[in-house]
Amino acid sequence: MRNIILIGMPGAGKSTIGVLLAKSMLMDFADTDLSIQKKYSVALCEIIREYGINEFLKIENDVIRKCEFHNCVIATGGSAVYGEEAMESLKSSGTAVYLNVEPSELEKRINNIHTRGIAMKDGTTIAELYAERAPLYEKYADITVNCTNLTPEQCVDEIMKNI
Repeated sequence: MRNIILIGMPGAGKSTIGVLLAKSMLMDFADTDLSIQKKYSVALCEIIREYGINEFLKIENDVIRKCEFHNCVIATGGSAVYGEEAMESLKSSGTAVYLNVEPSELEKRINNIHTRGIAMKDGTTIAELYAERAPLYEKYADITVNCTNLTPEQCVDEIMKNI
């Protein structure tokens, strides 16, 4: 079976939904943020603080591009879509599912914006980040699921219907 790649904003539920989806579909689960943290032995926010956003995006692209996944649900970091090589590599082995959540809901879900490791410039709002990234999510998505008013379990059901 091919991989299922979950893309979307921070707070969209990629990791939570990914674990549930993997269990439901008898697949492995991987989180690209954890792959980056494992390689650098520090939290994402520390990598961003030490290297800056642009260098972090290069690191993210490089780490994802070099990962090999088989029969796996992959939760990507919200900024993975900035890495064209990473996204091409992921999409060559699976189906990309965009978990779309409205900015107002994301703001309610994200309460640790400074320690979470979100690649965004100081002073940028979630709504501004959403507006910047949404076209990239749409570009790479094979399937889009509107998760704004759905539970994680309902999102899994929607993904499974569409896969």
